[in-house]
Amino acid sequence: MSVQQMTAKQAVSRIESGATLMVGGFGLSGVPFKLVDALVESDRRDFTLISNNIGTPGQGLGKMLNTGRIRKAIGTYFTTNPDVGEAYQQGRLEVKLLPQGTFCEAIRAGGSGIPAFYTPTAAETELAEGKEVREFEGRPHVLEKALKADVSLVKAHLADELGNLVYYKTARNFNPLMAMASHLTIVEVDRIVPAGMLDPEAIITPHPFVDILVTE
Repeated sequence: MSVQQMTAKQAVSRIESGATLMVGGFGLSGVPFKLVDALVESDRRDFTLISNNIGTPGQGLGKMLNTGRIRKAIGTYFTTNPDVGEAYQQGRLEVKLLPQGTFCEAIRAGGSGIPAFYTPTAAETELAEGKEVREFEGRPHVLEKALKADVSLVKAHLADELGNLVYYKTARNFNPLMAMASHLTIVEVDRIVPAGMLDPEAIITPHPFVDILVTE
């Protein structure tokens, strides 16, 4: 069966205030800008955001930050947007940092039904404070919990009418992992083609993970 096709405004109306969101992108590459803009224009707010970073000042997820939509941010670095540091210092934003490899694995685990995993990364640092630590092969390992979300906002290059996805070069980044790790996956695509038109070897995200396609 074909997935639903909607406008960005219609798609974000499915998102509740206070939801946990995963949003793809690395810097500004692979960010679903139309969906982010539609959220900014909506009345939804108080989100827990799982994303590598929060855009740049006034761009991408930076718009959501500046309009007070984000309550908590979980990511790997926020230095591309000094507004994040200011919001944190003023108590308007809660921040949780994870090493980037741990961040990726936590999302993959969430999409694979794995509740937690041990990693040596961040052991004996401030990022390990308050977390369980066990020794394996003579090295301390930190227990990290999987990351899951209510909704994932994903950017892909092409989709067929079934919802199979093809990404464009480095814009692929975190998007395929996030498509797997939420209850509702909304995908902004450049173009939708008939089923059977995509090269099967180029499909990265198969259609069972996709709920809604957005082109405008």
